[in-house]
Amino acid sequence: MTANSTSSIQSNIPSKTLSVGHTGVHYEIFVRSFADSNGDGIGDLNGVTNNLDYLQDLGVSAIWLMPISPSLTYHKYDVTDYYGIDPEYGTLDDFRRLVAEAHRRGIAVLIDLVLHHTSIRHPWFMEASKGPLNPYWHYYHWLTSAEIKARKLATRDITADSGERSPWHAVAGSTYPERYYGMFWSGMPDLNFDHPPVREEMFKIARYWLNDIGIDGFRLDAARHLYRESEEPKNHQFWQEFGREVEAARPGAYTVGEVWTRPERIAPYFRGLKANFNFDLSLALDEVVRRGDDTEDLVEFLAYVHSTFAGVNPDFIDGIMLSNHDQNRIGSALKGNIDKLKVAASLLLTLPGNPYLYYGEEIGMLGMKPDETIREPFLWDVRARDRQRTSWRRGRYTTSQTVKPLAEQQANPDSLFAHYKRLIHARNAHPVLNDNLSRLEQTGIRQRGIIAFIRRSATGSRVLVVHNLTGKPINVVFSPDESWCRCVVFATHEGVGYQGGTVTVPGYGCVVIE
Repeated sequence: MTANSTSSIQSNIPSKTLSVGHTGVHYEIFVRSFADSNGDGIGDLNGVTNNLDYLQDLGVSAIWLMPISPSLTYHKYDVTDYYGIDPEYGTLDDFRRLVAEAHRRGIAVLIDLVLHHTSIRHPWFMEASKGPLNPYWHYYHWLTSAEIKARKLATRDITADSGERSPWHAVAGSTYPERYYGMFWSGMPDLNFDHPPVREEMFKIARYWLNDIGIDGFRLDAARHLYRESEEPKNHQFWQEFGREVEAARPGAYTVGEVWTRPERIAPYFRGLKANFNFDLSLALDEVVRRGDDTEDLVEFLAYVHSTFAGVNPDFIDGIMLSNHDQNRIGSALKGNIDKLKVAASLLLTLPGNPYLYYGEEIGMLGMKPDETIREPFLWDVRARDRQRTSWRRGRYTTSQTVKPLAEQQANPDSLFAHYKRLIHARNAHPVLNDNLSRLEQTGIRQRGIIAFIRRSATGSRVLVVHNLTGKPINVVFSPDESWCRCVVFATHEGVGYQGGTVTVPGYGCVVIE
């Protein structure tokens, strides 16, 4: 069968009783850069609400908003009020309207919850800074210089998520000898989760957003760093307790953790969190697509990762992505090559797990570190016609000259946006592809330039997915293990040739076979 005869798949809408994350594609939004509704140059909540129809049309089932609470910084990861909305982004009523309108469209709303640290301007820290006799002193970690030296804690190794080498900081103008611990930055003091009132405050905050506001879950920042590495089992214990509190407050609510380490160290976090991000996979996808060959054996690696996770929690949800707000954009990693970006999208949206798109990935936005330049304004249209583009900073990597704006791509059936939209809708419509808990199985197919894998759902239904990483057609020969394959049900490109036992996959193409 040809791609033309199989690209339309019958709709199979999942039951609304399924929990968030079990099906669908999620979309990460940096509100400041997404859409400006009032002309002040800063993206806002009403800008997100105004574009929910766009997100629904794209096919996403949930949005994750980076921090929206009051903060001193542009990124808002240093919270000053866990119960409020930053005035730059709007009001609590604006957010309530966003949640209601999203839900009306069948889109869940997740927010970034930054429990690991507060701002130095948070009332807790402002009180704690008054000295050891203040009741909030124990909300944070304090040691004297002598204690820090004796415990050999003066410096820390730079990690993928923090470049801070000297994490102990003095309060300006203080007369006491103690310093506070802030592993990311002096403006972000770490909270003390051994202090019971801190834990109860965090559970109270979670209940507020779930019950009073009606959101559907949380992305949990720095989930691995509530305790130091030597005390990591305490992290696991806390997240189990947190998970029980969340489930009691809103059954089925979703939690996804930022835990960046090797698979064996990630696995225990699935005892309390329903999902965790797979950073290693994002790096491997970048490498495989750039090279045009699977020298790393991506499927074997992923099978090992998943077996490791399943050993702790058989119902784990693998949070998969190409890039996010802390990584160089996949668009820049692949040097803006649209063919390769389409391959990356095809892999992401056909692999098992819960896929995340970072805003603008669907139009090929570019960006390299530092962080500000991987969080540039979304391009809705060319500048002269773009009434929504934010202007809090001018794009360095993503401009109308380097990336075709959404309006232009929407009019082009061969655009990257069109490719994403077709893939997402095909995924949403297929019961196996849309099953984020379906499991990966390896195939007997071993050909250069090809990635092939099987996805099997709990019902036993399965599909074979074949990707061509190269620009030339490849005739893929099935092994005896694929004798069950009968027909092509989806293809990203025309020119698929299928006969029992072989399939010709066009250059940079993806084929799904039942």
